Amino acid sequence: MARQKLKRFAHNAEATNVIEPGKEIYKHIRGNWHHTYFQNQNPIVLELACGRGEYTTGLAMQHPEKNYIGVDIKGARLWKGSTTALENNLKNVAFLRAQIQNLDFFFAPQEVAEIWLIHPDPRPKENDDHRRLTHPRFLAMYRQLMQPEGWLHLKTDSEFLFDYTLEVLENQAIKNLQSTKDLYNSELNALHYGIKTTYEEIFVKQGYKINYLQFQFL
Repeated sequence: MARQKLKRFAHNAEATNVIEPGKEIYKHIRGNWHHTYFQNQNPIVLELACGRGEYTTGLAMQHPEKNYIGVDIKGARLWKGSTTALENNLKNVAFLRAQIQNLDFFFAPQEVAEIWLIHPDPRPKENDDHRRLTHPRFLAMYRQLMQPEGWLHLKTDSEFLFDYTLEVLENQAIKNLQSTKDLYNSELNALHYGIKTTYEEIFVKQGYKINYLQFQFL
């Protein structure tokens, strides 16, 4: 396992679609994604805590008119998304190795058009609520980074996190909130573009319901 990780880290060090510490671009990418990396003005969409990047690459295949960036701190996970993007010649994909709480170090205000949270860690312990990716402190950061009218999506098998998020949103200035606790039997089903992560496939086969919501900040 250790040897496999080393191979993946070596891949990331060479891959141009992985932006991580030690690379010069890592220090100067904030505010420069369009010009320096993508070399176009297409909308930038983030998948936060992207893991293997299954949504990052899946969405990029379906929407070449948008730029997609998967963000995660685990380099061994980013390797999978990077490899998939390279194998499919996806020029509209990048992966950023960084902590989510430091997102504003890498993106300027209104540089982001859309954000996806796909099965993030629900952090169920009460004293761990500040680490949930829909905690008010994270929402405040997303609001700053996102362009007006941008959408934020949450897809999760955790009813706990979903209910927590809906409660948090009651005190947020948002609009056009849509939600369901049974995505695949909902009229909102088309909004997730039919993409399922590997673990989600397992959960659904076991009978778990998938929760989904989307909204825009005011």
